Amino acid sequence: MYQEDIKGEIRDLLRKRNAVLLAHNYMRDEVQEIADITGDSLALSMEAARTDADVIVFCGVHFMAESASILSPDKTVLLPRLDAGCPMADMVTVEGLLEMKSRLPGVPVVTYVNSTAAVKAHSDICCTSANAGRVVDSLPDSEIIFAPDRNLGSYVAKSSSKKFHFWDGFCPTHERLRPEQAARLKAEYPDALFICHPECNPAVTALADHACSTSGMYDYCKKSPAKRFIIGTEAGILYRLKKENPDKEFILASPALICPNMKLISLEDILASLTHMSPEVRVPEDIRVPAKRALDRMLAVPRD
Repeated sequence: MYQEDIKGEIRDLLRKRNAVLLAHNYMRDEVQEIADITGDSLALSMEAARTDADVIVFCGVHFMAESASILSPDKTVLLPRLDAGCPMADMVTVEGLLEMKSRLPGVPVVTYVNSTAAVKAHSDICCTSANAGRVVDSLPDSEIIFAPDRNLGSYVAKSSSKKFHFWDGFCPTHERLRPEQAARLKAEYPDALFICHPECNPAVTALADHACSTSGMYDYCKKSPAKRFIIGTEAGILYRLKKENPDKEFILASPALICPNMKLISLEDILASLTHMSPEVRVPEDIRVPAKRALDRMLAVPRD
């Protein structure tokens, strides 16, 4: 079956099911192309919660579908590939976090949204890569536990007076970008701006002209007068960057910046998921309620 035929069947089923199709910025190009909404993980869940859709088809990884279920318990959340997981999210466990909390009594836990619902349920507040600094600053405490991403935590800690206790987690894809690769490209393209995700190694972010979330990259590249950019995040972001900035050049900082989990979901998977209304992701209430509390506390933090 040709891609356009599959896309047509998907659109028909989306209308029939009163469903909304979400695609993370790192998804395959053809998946982003057909999505109703594209964006960062939590922003997608928040937008989906505001729609009148009965069904959310989340093209992302497992923790993202969980976030959609946390915010939209009355909706059916489908994840076309249940094996689409996140290695970073899997690096922190409830048992491990509870043990760390017992060693640091009274120290609040700030948890990156790239984590399981169960871990969020044992956290004081969540953060995204875009608002992590504001979330940390909003807490009156002088010390925090930051989980699971040591790289994002280190990036935030540079501009904070608080003492950080890092969970030793990381994104394997962003970790594969080495500082020598970034330095070599900066030397090769001296007119290019190097922008990277704060999930990158601190030695990489130290070389960046700007470090920000994927949504921040779209805004930055669109507003910048520069015509050439070296991109230090997952390759899927190039689809929209090129689409929105046809007069600008984007150079991927490393061919290793491809997340295999983010590339699992195909058009065929989406069609099968809508046809059979499975696999479904639903967070149990005893986990959903405290996890939502941590997300709500984050959303209550004033914006700049």
